[in-house]
Amino acid sequence: MADEIQLLGALEARATRRTGRREFFKTMGAAAVALPAMTLTLGGTPLHAQSTVSDADILNFALNLEYLEAQFYFFAVFGQGLPSNVLDGTGTQGPVMGGRAVNFTDPLVAQYAREIAMDEFAHVQFLRTALGSAKVAQPTIDVSASPSGAFSAAARAAGLVGPGQAFDPYASDENFLLGAFIFEDVGVTGYKGAAPLITSKTFLEAAAGLLAVEAYHASLIRTTLFRKGIATPSLIDATEAISNARDSLDGATDLDQGIRPIGNQSNIAPLDANGLAFSRTTGQVLNIVYLNRMAVTQGGFFPNGVNGNIRASAAN
Repeated sequence: MADEIQLLGALEARATRRTGRREFFKTMGAAAVALPAMTLTLGGTPLHAQSTVSDADILNFALNLEYLEAQFYFFAVFGQGLPSNVLDGTGTQGPVMGGRAVNFTDPLVAQYAREIAMDEFAHVQFLRTALGSAKVAQPTIDVSASPSGAFSAAARAAGLVGPGQAFDPYASDENFLLGAFIFEDVGVTGYKGAAPLITSKTFLEAAAGLLAVEAYHASLIRTTLFRKGIATPSLIDATEAISNARDSLDGATDLDQGIRPIGNQSNIAPLDANGLAFSRTTGQVLNIVYLNRMAVTQGGFFPNGVNGNIRASAAN
């Protein structure tokens, strides 16, 4: 009997989670009814039969994000950026602003960081090879810890630091995990949102492989923060604040989730009403990395914008 009650409680918690925020299920139901009349959108602009975006555009968009993640992890683990021979391509090649090694005190976090750094480096290499001469160069990237840097701006938007204060993602294991948390969930939702735009089955399979690895990374970061958050609840509060900040940038929906437990159930996987990871358009992804809810072409972690044909964030 006790086991049955416990199972029912778990199912009820799961049902609550699947109900989602702002009656997401109802929203999805309405969208499903209207589906035949819908067109795909890219950055808020309708796409008709994918006539305005190519597979190379999508992969180059992903490459910009992989440059960002790889540089952050490489600096955190090795104290230096990516090798110079993996940065060239079309568009303006830019430098990396800031970045330094983390003095990890938790050996598990250090191992996780090293593994992810090498994965992201492999992603950069893979996409550059797949794109060949069409690959974009690394744009200017800001992973600094200065008060005027992107991490500090993101942390201020989340209420983690006050006006004029800096957030240093390299100062501790916990700060590093929160810095990684800003990126990883966005990468997962971005890859999922881009999948319907890819026409080549070969490229789609590759994108699915990248999505799977990014999901592993996001789960690892979320699980580690959850474990540390049991002893330090402020970490869980911080993930909720970052989640809310991302939601404030990417539109009116409230789908993003931190790691706060629901009842006695952890919240490692942020799911929609159907138990699926939700999607972001390329425009919404750029809203977050540009740290701007308006339609712009630069800012935040990419001070001069990304390279390639997909450059504009969405107007929210």
